[in-house]
Amino acid sequence: MTDTWLTSLITANPQEGFELAITLSRRGVKYTQPDPEMLHKLRPDYAESADSLTAASQVIAINFQTVAAANNYWRN
Repeated sequence: MTDTWLTSLITANPQEGFELAITLSRRGVKYTQPDPEMLHKLRPDYAESADSLTAASQVIAINFQTVAAANNYWRN
């Protein structure tokens, strides 16, 4: 993947920040496993795993923490 898609971590509000955190998390998976067939093949395994879903939520939370800090927690 060579496209430049992330030009800033600055968002207008926390909702946009959370959505960016999800995008960062999903993109991380795509970079780690670039084969779409393999991603779809593995999805049923992690989709029903409480541990995998908890880990995914943790990655999103860490990314949201990063975006929130970049936005000075949306304070003026």
